[in-house]
Amino acid sequence: MSLKQRIEGDIKQAMLAKDKPRLQALRSIKSLILLAETEKGGTDGLSEDTEMKLLTRAAKQRRESAEVYAQQQRTDLEQIELAELAVIEEYLPKQLDEGDLRVRLLEIIQRVGASGPSDLGKVMGVASRELAGQADGRAISKAVGDLLNNTDF
Repeated sequence: MSLKQRIEGDIKQAMLAKDKPRLQALRSIKSLILLAETEKGGTDGLSEDTEMKLLTRAAKQRRESAEVYAQQQRTDLEQIELAELAVIEEYLPKQLDEGDLRVRLLEIIQRVGASGPSDLGKVMGVASRELAGQADGRAISKAVGDLLNNTDF
């Protein structure tokens, strides 16, 4: 079942349950999917990779908006963003914890032959591709920087 079909089914369930926050989040996801489909001009739908990129981008936007609202002490808007983020995260793969992330990054570092901070770009290219949807880009970048600055792999 494609993501679009899952979202449409979940929209119906949210409507029946009268769950407005969930319904709003699901409709925003469906909107992203429809926009991406029309951009491509495709009738086949989106690839799973493209769907994950859309969801990852949407989650990142909600996370950043929530941070801004928290700084501005707008807890009402922050709660809306966090609720939408929780719904979006249901459709994303399980996120790696810090320990698992470091293990995966060490494998990538050894595979590409990185030896220090100058190889950050080489490692980030591979890591971003392989860990897409499993970890936040900032977390990957920070962990790669820490690992490459520590020469005792």
